[in-house]
Amino acid sequence: MDTPAAPLDEARSPAQPIRVFILNDHKMVRQGLGDLLEHHGFEIVGDSGSAAEAIHLIHVLQPDIAVLDDRLPDGTGIEVCRELRSAAPDVKCLILTSWDEQHAVRAAVLAGASGYVIKRVGDHNELLNCIRSAAAGIPTIGAGVRERVAGNLHATASAPWLRSMTPTERTVLALMARGMTNHQIGQELLLTDAAIAACVSSVLQNLGFRRRGQLLPAPIPRAWELLH
Repeated sequence: MDTPAAPLDEARSPAQPIRVFILNDHKMVRQGLGDLLEHHGFEIVGDSGSAAEAIHLIHVLQPDIAVLDDRLPDGTGIEVCRELRSAAPDVKCLILTSWDEQHAVRAAVLAGASGYVIKRVGDHNELLNCIRSAAAGIPTIGAGVRERVAGNLHATASAPWLRSMTPTERTVLALMARGMTNHQIGQELLLTDAAIAACVSSVLQNLGFRRRGQLLPAPIPRAWELLH
């Protein structure tokens, strides 16, 4: 499916299809999604089953949007999206997830993604519409919802039930909730990008987003529950 990227200085006319990259560790799923999207007029510029490979390919191919699976053998769609916000900031990202609505929106906010799509058998319209909206620069999560979830996550950073987190990890979670990229957090804390990426992975592990065998991330109390 990989095709060369268009020159970066070449203007994209309205008639050109939306260019999509697919990240999913199941080859048949990637093929199925690719066929579906191509049938509806999208252009698949590349795909991958690996988080590390996807970050490299997306940086080179510069698609309009990347559809990122929530959990991968070597990471998560959240981590890939966060890396891309620094490495390829013009690429919009959607998190494709099997989590419920509550956890899915948290994942999207932590990632800084344009939105999320919950996997539902036979329901393709939501995915198609979300890709079109995100590619047009229209977030699929309302500003009010994003702010409430971000506030909840920020409060979570100081919650006593997350005793396994180090002080640095708590600070990183709070900064993630504020929408800062990995690179911005590294500058704030005077840490390397690699150190921040490792810390982000640990934060996601503590919240349950990085455990492949776990059906749902760890429950996060609402902000007002943290006061009691």
